[in-house]
Order: sequence, then C-alpha cells, then structure tokens
Amino acid sequence: MLWACILLPQLALDGVLRRRPPSDEPLVLVSGPAQARIVHAANAPARAAGIYRGQRLMAAQALLQQFAMIEYDAEDEAHWHRLIAAWAYGYSAEVGLCAHAVVLEVSRSLNLFGPWPRFESLLRDGLKGLGFRHRIALAPTPHAAYVLAGVHDGLAVTSPDTLRQALAPVPIARARLPEEAAQGLPSMGIRTLGQVLTLPRAGLQRRFGGELVAQLDRLAGDEPTPMDSYRPPDAFEQRMEWTHEIEHVEALVFPLRRLTGDLAAYLAGRDGGVQRFELELEHRSGPPTRVTVGMLAAARDAALLFDCARGRLERIELPQPVLAMRLVARELPPFVPAGRDLFDMRPVNAVPLEQLRERLRARLGEQAIRHLHRTVDPRPEKAQSDMAHVKAATKPETLPRPTWLLDTPRPLRGSPPEVLAGPERIETGWWDGGDIRRDYYVVRTTQGQCAWVYCAPGEQGSWMLHGWFA
Repeated sequence: MLWACILLPQLALDGVLRRRPPSDEPLVLVSGPAQARIVHAANAPARAAGIYRGQRLMAAQALLQQFAMIEYDAEDEAHWHRLIAAWAYGYSAEVGLCAHAVVLEVSRSLNLFGPWPRFESLLRDGLKGLGFRHRIALAPTPHAAYVLAGVHDGLAVTSPDTLRQALAPVPIARARLPEEAAQGLPSMGIRTLGQVLTLPRAGLQRRFGGELVAQLDRLAGDEPTPMDSYRPPDAFEQRMEWTHEIEHVEALVFPLRRLTGDLAAYLAGRDGGVQRFELELEHRSGPPTRVTVGMLAAARDAALLFDCARGRLERIELPQPVLAMRLVARELPPFVPAGRDLFDMRPVNAVPLEQLRERLRARLGEQAIRHLHRTVDPRPEKAQSDMAHVKAATKPETLPRPTWLLDTPRPLRGSPPEVLAGPERIETGWWDGGDIRRDYYVVRTTQGQCAWVYCAPGEQGSWMLHGWFA
C-alpha cells in the first residue's frame, strides 16, 4: 500500500485569508487567556516585520503598531480540516485525519489518475485553487508519510526497503514521537530516528513505555496504524463572516465565489451534485435574507454554481447591510456528467449549454427558459408543450417532425415536390371539436428545401405546407 500525506502547516491562517480579498495588510491570529495573549499565526507581511508564532501580543504590538488581529477559532480550523478531507475523498476511498494533515491511500488511485508525479500535481493544483498552503509526501505507511511530509516536501518513498533509509535522518523533535520520548531521547544523546530504530525494543519499552515501540512499528509498517476512515456528510453548510458591513450586492461576489467553490470541491469529493441550495444573508438585526438557487438538473461545476447564485443575488435589494453569508445545500442528488465528443470542435471560450441555460434563468427569471416535450396528442399544433402538468409522450413519431412548424398551414406553390417519406395518417381530435384527417409527407421542393406537407387522405396533390426541416 502507498499513503499520501497532505500536511497543512497554516490551516487556521489560510482559512482566514481565503475569506478576505488579497491584501498586503499585516494580519495576526491571537489566542490564549486575556492576560497572556500570544500570536498563534501571522501572515507574510506580519512575519516580515518580526512577528512570529508564540510571541507575546504586547511584544508584537511593540514591533508593529498597526495590524489586523483576529481571534483564533479551533472550531473554524476543524471545519477547514474536514473540508480538505471531503475534497481528498474524491481521490481515494480511504481518507484519515491527523493533526493538521490528511492522509489517503493512493495505490489503487494511481491506476485511475496516472503515475505519482501526475497525481501529486493534481493534488497540488486542487489545494492551490482552494487556497491552502501544503506539503505532500508519499510513503508505504500513513504515519511515515505524516512524518516525512513535515521534513521533506515532495518526498516519495515507494518501497518498504528504502523507508528506513528515508526515516533515518529525521530529527527526534520532528518525528512525532510521544512527548516523553521526544524530550528524553535527546538527553541520552539520540538525535535522529535512525538511531532510535537501531536500539533494542525491550529497553525502549522499559524506559518509555509501549506507546513508543508501537509508534516505531507503525512507522516501519510492522504494525497497522489505527485510523478512523473519514466519510463526507450528507449535507453541506458553510458560513463566512467579516468584520465590516457590506451594503451592496456587488461586494458579495468574492465571498460567494469562495462558498460555491468550496461546495463544488465537496461535491466532487463525494461524487455527487446539487440541484437546489440556499444562501442566507445575515444582518445586524432582523431575520436573514434568504435566496434560493434552483437548477433544472444536478450540477457541481464551480463556475456554473457561481453564475446561478450570482444571477439571483443581483436581482435582490438588501434591506440591511450584510455581516455574514451562509450557504446550505441539503438536497444532493446523484450527478451524471454530460457526454462529450472526443473530437469536440467548439471554440475554447464556448459556454456549455447547461451553464448558459442556468445563467439565463438566473438573470431573466425562473420562467424565462422553458423545456419543450412531446405530448400524447398527435395533432401537430398540440404535439409539443412547455407545461409541466401535460402528459408526455412515451413513443416517438413514425416520421420525423420539422424544426420549424408554421402557425397556420398554407398552400405549397410551384412544381410538384419529390416525395421522400410518407404517408403518415393523422386522424384525431374528435373529442374536443378540433378533429383532423390528413396524410403527412416529407418532400423536397424544386429549390431543394425539405418540407413537411399534407393533403387529403388517399390523394397526392393540393399540398398544404405545415413546416420546414433544417
């Protein structure tokens, strides 16, 4: 087996930064009691000013007078952790959670996504699009991949024979050993994992207990790693909050793009789609403004979801400034991707039909786009309907129907046409007073046009034109 580890060293900070537009403003996450506040994480501009993790807040304020300060939220960090796990579930059915990391079994996934360098590139591109910094390593055991990701980004160990060699230079402080062993081994002159692995296990167990020995066995693959497999939930709910009030709908575009992008990543991970979701705009007082986004078919493309939601947002007026936005999707039907031609000749910038359809519905209204279907009534004037309550036909017609059906039939002038198909007799409508009795033909006129005509039963002449074929 092969395990990939995605280490997320700045998970809490990335979760905050991805909610904000790109900026050079110094930003710091703070934690700890009120009398002993410390820096939990700092972005690049803040670190450039000398602020670092674990620093006292008063010392950071002495170095830099003005910077954005946000309270560290462990629940928020756990939410982003689960989002990455749900996204990773799209690449492997075996996904596990470690502290600030996600591990996934990839030996079978390589048959689908290609060799490891290509698969690794897919993972990095996806994480970059989601806005999370990361380190990735590959190893025969999940715990070894977890350790190696912390010391060597991009390292790939594919054989158990070379695993010990890769683990040997790892410092004890970064080997993720039990705390007692991590503190006691350096005092014995042991600095690397390679030195620990050569020591007698019985002596290690007497000195540090069985947990250290079990940890070493998991690293080398001599003992399986206990791990609960992650499964994505059956509903998606995510909230974005900001420190200022938003008064115009246009300013909601950035958080909306993030929310729909996260929804698309979640749906891709569970191989599902969404046909209906809801946006809740929270205000300082009063009930939230709810915007329902519905589509004609299940979808999971990020651009399509964003276009649909944005179109509906642009049609509302905000009763109050917005402080937070929540996206809730509880109805998640199966998703069947549309078939594509191998030799697709469409331009690169062409918009897929599904995306164009949903964009028009969002901009023009729910009733602007209608779906035509055949009915059980064989009369050409009533053979199609856009009404949902009209019963649809289950069998196709015996002859093709024209692309353009004339509102009123008219005589076909000129020389007699060439009959291509027919006759097809339509004799119906007696129950509502609109009875007809006609023989329909597909003909070609002297100008080469393909037409749909009819005449009296048993005759060929006095043609009446009823439609044109494309």
